Amino acid sequence: MKLSLHGVSVWYSNAVTQLRLAREAGFDGLEILPEHLYRYLENGGTYEQFRHLMAENKVEITCINALKRIGRHQPEERAALLQEAQRICRAAAELNCPVVQIMALTELDHLPEEERNAILRDNICAIADIGKPLGIKFQIEVVAFTAFNSLQQGLDMIAACGRDNIGLVVDFWHLHAGGNTRPEEVANMDVNLIYGIHFCDGRAARPGEEWDEWVQRDYAPDKGEVDIPAWLEAVQQTGYKGGWCPELLSPHHWELDLADIAKSCIDSLHEYGVK
Repeated sequence: MKLSLHGVSVWYSNAVTQLRLAREAGFDGLEILPEHLYRYLENGGTYEQFRHLMAENKVEITCINALKRIGRHQPEERAALLQEAQRICRAAAELNCPVVQIMALTELDHLPEEERNAILRDNICAIADIGKPLGIKFQIEVVAFTAFNSLQQGLDMIAACGRDNIGLVVDFWHLHAGGNTRPEEVANMDVNLIYGIHFCDGRAARPGEEWDEWVQRDYAPDKGEVDIPAWLEAVQQTGYKGGWCPELLSPHHWELDLADIAKSCIDSLHEYGVK
């Protein structure tokens, strides 16, 4: 079982520091944000140098998170999306990273479901085909505050795409806050479709409250409203043996010492028996 530090947990840091933080906290992987990686490359860093640092720290890049707004469909927007897909897939290949996360945000929410699904299917197929020759897989994250927010919608999309390099990330907060998925649905999944786990807490938006992840996710594990034991048990029932990634999207915690944040993330997994 591989445990990975999530780049969003140490938001105010750079890619090089994240490798060290991961190693010192006891992680063997890093789920890196493209904005952190690209900033490193745009300011003099190279893939070769970063691979050397990965080896030096004994930390793998387990996922690049994420290629966002995958519902872009107007011609120029879609062309830009596919260019971004090519760039992120090249980055994954350079770093021997097996998985890229993909996610729709609210760009399609105004459309009827059938039209929305058709756009997502076409775009996800095109993205999957870009990554396939490079050995890259893609984990769909269904996003709580969008119309594409349930586990079943994700599974239906995988079936509609008919590609063997598309799966899902089971994100405890998104599935809880989306309100349309029960833990037992995860328990009944084909384990081969689970590409990663995001271990996290928080709450849904309250009546009359705007969706704002920096508010609704500003909780350490066991401090929010997610039934972590139920989701944890559901994952275990699938027989899943892959990687786990604690995701602490928390402005409060971001102001703590970076090393303390990284250590608290791995400790939160250990407290629930994930080692």
